[in-house]
Amino acid sequence: MYWRPVTPMDKDLKDIFLNALEEHQQKLLRICSVYARDDDDTQDLFQEVLINVWRAMPSFKGNASIGTWMYRITLNVCLRIRSKEIKKQRKMLRLDSIRVISLQNESRDNGMDAKLMKLRSCIKTLNDADKAVITLYLEELPYKQISVITGLRENTVAVKIKRIKTKLLNCINEMS
Repeated sequence: MYWRPVTPMDKDLKDIFLNALEEHQQKLLRICSVYARDDDDTQDLFQEVLINVWRAMPSFKGNASIGTWMYRITLNVCLRIRSKEIKKQRKMLRLDSIRVISLQNESRDNGMDAKLMKLRSCIKTLNDADKAVITLYLEELPYKQISVITGLRENTVAVKIKRIKTKLLNCINEMS
């Protein structure tokens, strides 16, 4: 890659990026965590999200809020990487009988109570589309904003959320 001087436009983009990141970082991290296997994977996904957001900054038109735009990029990155991992897994020989299960990650979730752990576990069993919808809902985004991010109609979002809540409740009850 070649070196070029920093322009005033770059400085403006950097400021916008840093301000938006400061405001939305925790939500982006939580979205990444839904698609990640563990904390390290969450950080890797988050880093990939930041790279993609930064690269896309010049194309941000302001048609939606910067937060909505960042959530959409986050979901797209998470889904793309997850899709690649699934394809890669299909190509590999599965050695399920030799798999070593590490419980260390479960115990590292400081302060996370049993109910939250059950909820996270149940969310991870959902398909990717449902995961996206419920994750945004749990981040307290309005249906309209979820609609913009996912590309679903607003009433479809409402119906999906109701059905996903029922699935999650059943899953949590089965764990108890």
